[in-house]
Amino acid sequence: MSYTIVGFGEIGQALARAFARKNIDVIVTSRRAPEALAPRARAIGPTVVAKSLRDALAADIIILAVPFAAHREVAKALPDWKGKTVIDAMNTLVPLEELDGLLSSVFVAKAFAGAKLVKGFNHLIAATLATDPVVEGGHRVVFLSSDDEEATAPVTALAKQLGFAPVELGKLNDGGALVHALGSTWGQLIFQDLYKKEP
Repeated sequence: MSYTIVGFGEIGQALARAFARKNIDVIVTSRRAPEALAPRARAIGPTVVAKSLRDALAADIIILAVPFAAHREVAKALPDWKGKTVIDAMNTLVPLEELDGLLSSVFVAKAFAGAKLVKGFNHLIAATLATDPVVEGGHRVVFLSSDDEEATAPVTALAKQLGFAPVELGKLNDGGALVHALGSTWGQLIFQDLYKKEP
């Protein structure tokens, strides 16, 4: 399985650190040229490699860590997203009418036609996401939700590889609503830093 993080701001770099900590190869990309990202990528770790958006999107799993308004530009970079799993790690406080009354991830899924979309890695602030998730005798929780049951399995496996404790919330409109903003209000699980103790 190959991985790309699209967006190299605070969240993108925090996720890159999580991959580097476990020596897992990951590609990072953004609107900036890969040469501009390369020094920071190298500083994070040798498994973090900057590439152009076009090359980066060859990966199996794509993590969206761009500002919400930029996701449509990313979606246009491939004519067909079939076979890709897209992890929506974005957050936005946008009036529901601007999202056609949909949760943001449901709205995002429409742009990535053919992809399997999973909401995940979005409820923690970057500084927390960047730290070692093995704490307090357990693992930091990440919440996952998707309307495609098959899509969640590889993301659950990735979260475990990275040292997190994945908790599946079910479909986006059900449990997944707990990690979305609804209009101008954050979902109940946003910014909750929780741990799952070892059995």
